[in-house]
Order: sequence, then C-alpha cells, then structure tokens
Amino acid sequence: MIGPAANPGVSHFIPPRPRVVAAKHTFAIVASQFNPPYVQGLVDHATRDLQTPLAKVALYRVPGAFEIPIVVRELAQQKRADVILALGVILKGETNHADNLSRSVTDALQRIALDYGVPVINCVHTFANELDARERCLEEKINRGTEAARAAIEIANVMSDLRTRP
Repeated sequence: MIGPAANPGVSHFIPPRPRVVAAKHTFAIVASQFNPPYVQGLVDHATRDLQTPLAKVALYRVPGAFEIPIVVRELAQQKRADVILALGVILKGETNHADNLSRSVTDALQRIALDYGVPVINCVHTFANELDARERCLEEKINRGTEAARAAIEIANVMSDLRTRP
C-alpha cells in the first residue's frame, strides 16, 4: 500500500459520518459498469453509508464514465433526487484519453448541478494504476465511496436547511 509520504497530494482522511437531520432524503447513484470491481466497491461503500431509516437510495447503471452525465442530467431535470452521486473509475493508459474523459465528465457534472440546482457529488476518479484504484475503491481506510456518501448527506442537510428556512 502506498503511504502518505509516497503520495502526498492524496487525502488520507475520511470525514466522520455526518448527522442526519429529521428529514427524508432521496439519493440517486449513477454508476459506470466499466472497471466493475472498483466501481462496485464505490457503490457498496456509498450505499452502506447512505442507508438510514430516512434515506431512499436508487441505483442507475450506465455503460461507462462518459454516459454518467446524461443520466445525471435526466435525474436532475426530473427532480428525482435531493442529491445525485456520480460513481466511476477511469484508469490511465498510454494516451491522453483518460485525461480528456475525466475533464469532460467533471465539467458536465458541475454544469448540471448549477443549471438544475441539484447537488451532484463527483466520485468519478481517474487513477494512474490499479493499485491506487484498489486502495481508494475497495479498502476501508480512504474509500472514496464512503467520502462521497458522507458529502452527499452533508449537502442534503445544508440544502434542506436552506430550502426550509423562511
């Protein structure tokens, strides 16, 4: 496993599980089918953290990372969720395709969130290798699926507070 000194730019801290306010929240997860073991790790960890008596979680599968934004947009447009989590894994290869794909997906997800006023948690990660993917998608210490779920709960709480205050 790569330690903090070997990869200083990567956060090794998972925030504590946030409080859940006394309001029902609907979470939609849009997950890529590409790189299935790693994406499933993200889905499993995110779903586990989102499971509360007041939460409803829906899962939508798409072929790859590039298809995530179109489904996220549809869900946002239809107001089908309080927060949408986009989960995917892109592994770098010999060309710049992964970088182009990552930028395209990131830009699209941000635009959708702002255009439709629905928080979108971008958990589409690009990894240099499978070791990094395994560490951040399958293991417990710095799992990005767990981080995404906790961010989703936090922003759901914030948005609920903002939208219910006079």
